[in-house]
Amino acid sequence: MDLEKTPVERPAPQAQAEGCLAVAIRIPVRIVVLVLVLPVRMVWDALVVGGRFLRDYALRPVGRALAWVAWALFVWPCVTVWRYVVVPVAKAVGWLAYVLVVVPLVWIYRTVLTPIGHAVAWLARGIGAGIGWVLRGIGAGIGWVYAWVLTPVGHAVAWLGGGVGAVLAAVGTGLYTTVAWLVRQLFVVPGVWLYAWVLAPVGRGIAWTVRGLGWLVRMIFTGIGLACYWTLRVLLVLPALAVWRWVLVPVGRVLAVIGREVGTALGHAWRVAGYISLAVGRFLGRLFRWIFVEPVRWVYQAVLTPVGHAVRDTVLRPAAEAARSVGRVTRQALAAARESARQARADFRRMLFGTPGEPEPVPREPAPAALVGSGREPGADETRTLDRSKTALTKD
Repeated sequence: MDLEKTPVERPAPQAQAEGCLAVAIRIPVRIVVLVLVLPVRMVWDALVVGGRFLRDYALRPVGRALAWVAWALFVWPCVTVWRYVVVPVAKAVGWLAYVLVVVPLVWIYRTVLTPIGHAVAWLARGIGAGIGWVLRGIGAGIGWVYAWVLTPVGHAVAWLGGGVGAVLAAVGTGLYTTVAWLVRQLFVVPGVWLYAWVLAPVGRGIAWTVRGLGWLVRMIFTGIGLACYWTLRVLLVLPALAVWRWVLVPVGRVLAVIGREVGTALGHAWRVAGYISLAVGRFLGRLFRWIFVEPVRWVYQAVLTPVGHAVRDTVLRPAAEAARSVGRVTRQALAAARESARQARADFRRMLFGTPGEPEPVPREPAPAALVGSGREPGADETRTLDRSKTALTKD
């Protein structure tokens, strides 16, 4: 008995089925689109190559030249004026302002305004102390009057006011109770009875009547709305729905298939046209190389290079050697002329002013005994020489 199960081969997933309309329009659309797109792609590639060549060999050099000219005409003069005119003038003006304005103001502040300010502050402190002493005296008098005159009078007035207030409160309470009973009996009780037995029944009847009228109006408008709804549905909505479902949707699907196929064909044709344009460009480049570049290169290598070497060896190098020899002789002659002129000037100076005297050597003064004894200045006998050096290189 075979216990192992053989794996069941699953069928490969089939590609998504496409409609007959897509299959029918695919090949003709791709052919037509390729014929239309190929010239456009070749013109586009030619423009791209021409634009790159123009950018690399025309616009960039011109831009660099214009940038250099702009720097030489605008930036460099401005920088020069700023560096050698504006900055020195500004520094000079700042120094003059410091000398003519800041220094005098600081001197006036230190020697004039500061003493005057100290004097004014001292006077103000004295005047403030006098005014404070006067105010403290006036405050003490006012405090005595308040403590011994106004406070007893206030206490008496407060006691009398409390008694009068108690009497007035008792009288007001009795009057309030009487007036409240009269108002209740004359206004509140009749008003409550009128509301409970007259106004409330009348209001309920009016409310019931209004609710009935509202229901009637609502039913009327509901019937009108239903009639309008079904009329509009039958006359507009159902025909529009039928047109959408049975006309617009199929036409839209067909147009969507056509648009999708046209877009796919455009992408495919653009890529194929790119390959064709690349092949044509390579062929034209190789043809240009065979027709122009290779003959020019052969002429340069086989004709111009030997001729140039011969001209260099037979003409340019001897001319350069001759020019260097002439320059060397010229420099030697100029050096001899300068030396002769220097000797002539020296002889003329000696003839007019005589020979200058030699400078006398200045004798060195010995160091003080205190410095010599302290060890900070070595004496004549203790001066370090090469024979008395104690370094590791000269030590015996």
